[in-house]
Amino acid sequence: MPLTFTLDPAVDPDLRDGILDLWADVSNAGGAVGFVAPVDRETIRPELVKHFVAMAEGRVRLLVAHDEDGRVAATAFLTFNTHRLMTHWVWLYTVMVHPRHQGRGYGRDLLAAAADAARTFEGTEAIRLTCRGGHGLERFYGSCGYKEVGRIPGAIRVAPGDDRDDIIMLLPLT
Repeated sequence: MPLTFTLDPAVDPDLRDGILDLWADVSNAGGAVGFVAPVDRETIRPELVKHFVAMAEGRVRLLVAHDEDGRVAATAFLTFNTHRLMTHWVWLYTVMVHPRHQGRGYGRDLLAAAADAARTFEGTEAIRLTCRGGHGLERFYGSCGYKEVGRIPGAIRVAPGDDRDDIIMLLPLT
């Protein structure tokens, strides 16, 4: 069954808790979304609050997907550039699909919905994201139309002695 996508949903306790659960579950399943397992909701909460503040200030837009049971199943945050020479592209952050839904094509659906949303933002010509090396994420994003445009070796330290590349990807929207 397909996911239901909403851009800029009303933030209420159910959405907040759903995103916290999603973020913790994705992180604890080994997902590369800013934390290293094991992690709990309270460790993630301050980062989510930062996203919500940026949303309230109009700097970030939230794309959320709900499954057939109404649970938060996927998210992506689209962030506008504040530098006047870079306002023609947006960042895509915290791209997550719940582990129970992986392998169903929902990640592709999420990226397509994010691209569709970004196309509605006046003057936006591309989406840029970074991903952590060592998971094959660049191959997945590449299969969705993103191109690797840069790589910083060892820029992400997951643990002592476990440094990963920071991979920069770009999706032209025009």
